[in-house]
Amino acid sequence: MAQGANGRIEIFEDFLAGEDIVAATAATRAFGGSGLRVIGQGVAEADSGITVLESDGLNGVGVFTTTNEDAHSIGLTTGLVFDVGKMAPIVAECRVQFADLDTKAFWFGFTDVNGDTAILEGEQLVAASGTLTLSASDLCGFLLDAEATDDEDWIMAYNGGTTTGETTIANIDADDDAVAGEWQILRLEIASNGTARWYVDGVLKQTVEGAISTSTDVGLVTMIEARAASNEYAYVDYISVTANRDWTV
Repeated sequence: MAQGANGRIEIFEDFLAGEDIVAATAATRAFGGSGLRVIGQGVAEADSGITVLESDGLNGVGVFTTTNEDAHSIGLTTGLVFDVGKMAPIVAECRVQFADLDTKAFWFGFTDVNGDTAILEGEQLVAASGTLTLSASDLCGFLLDAEATDDEDWIMAYNGGTTTGETTIANIDADDDAVAGEWQILRLEIASNGTARWYVDGVLKQTVEGAISTSTDVGLVTMIEARAASNEYAYVDYISVTANRDWTV
């Protein structure tokens, strides 16, 4: 098969300049120069958007802000452009911080659900006490959810591979708390056979063989969602994803 010099896909958003504060529209639009797309339920409202922190924002920090309605969201996504079997190893990483950990959920990972008005609860996944409900047929990543019993712990969720998606949160709890006001680095590595590895601040927390489909097209989604009628915030230093280019025809 024909190949070119650009065999590796590299997407990096550093939040140095781009902003998205357009109100009253849910139309598809790109963010910054990385090519990521702004999505979310309620993104058309005037109080929702993604801005760049103007003070205490060293390195460039994006502020994801939901509208003040329960189960409304905002996020950034790639297209459904990744096929694990053809393009792995696929590596996604972000550095994230929260002012508080109340009444919010945050997702960083791959999923086959990334429409313009995408939400987590009911479309992708949601925690309730000790149980995880998996709505998306294909997903793999990190979830933080105030509705979980351990509401400050990272949940390492997956679905769609040869291994049945785990719904008992205690079995996929990273035992690593998010801490309000402190940065954490989330890293997900996926091999061509669907094996996934979750890292928090450089420490391997979970390895699952067959965690994700090797043939379903998925996109990387970074999203915060309100769990009450309040504006919720996530501070994101950077988002990166790398993968091999698929040269097949």
